[in-house]
Amino acid sequence: MRRCYFFADVQARGAYPTYALREFERDGLTIPLMPEDAQILADGTVDYIGFSYYMSTTVKADVSDLPERTDTLDGGLPNTVANPYLKATDWGWQVDPTGLRYALNILNDRYRLPLFIVENGFGAVDEIAPDGSIHDPGRIDYLRSHIAAMRTAIDDDGVNLLGYTPWGIIDLVSFGTGEFKKRYGVIYVDRDNEGNGTLERRTKDSFD
Repeated sequence: MRRCYFFADVQARGAYPTYALREFERDGLTIPLMPEDAQILADGTVDYIGFSYYMSTTVKADVSDLPERTDTLDGGLPNTVANPYLKATDWGWQVDPTGLRYALNILNDRYRLPLFIVENGFGAVDEIAPDGSIHDPGRIDYLRSHIAAMRTAIDDDGVNLLGYTPWGIIDLVSFGTGEFKKRYGVIYVDRDNEGNGTLERRTKDSFD
């Protein structure tokens, strides 16, 4: 978990955390610091924490009876297993809006700074119906449930959430897999994995 917090710890607190300094020492790493660097870090702290949330991950002490996830390039972390109690996307990402509420609370309590969700979305294969419409109820459910989790975190838990920008407004090449068929947008783009298509745009049901 410390690796998840390291960058925000430095940016929010204005100094390298002691656990990181000790890890550098154990690994024989020397981080050159100029005399003025400590003050630069202290003076350059952030006003809010921006973060991305797509899914939760699950670890298990003994994975002998569960297959380890192999999609580590596309969001899965090493030594994690699929959570049998959660639905998953076409690419195996666990749909967990409650996990977003937990993340908001953890970050809120750790940093006492406003939060901003800069990415949150649902990658799926979309199909165009004969009438030209694109029905994507899974994406609608994903967005609706995660927005509801944000509302609960704000109203019930007192989280200071500045804003939310879903990923993304328009279909694009997936960073994780390099595919165009893994679509996140609420606007469809006529393009396939081989680069064929007119680039015509049309809105999906989720656009509304």
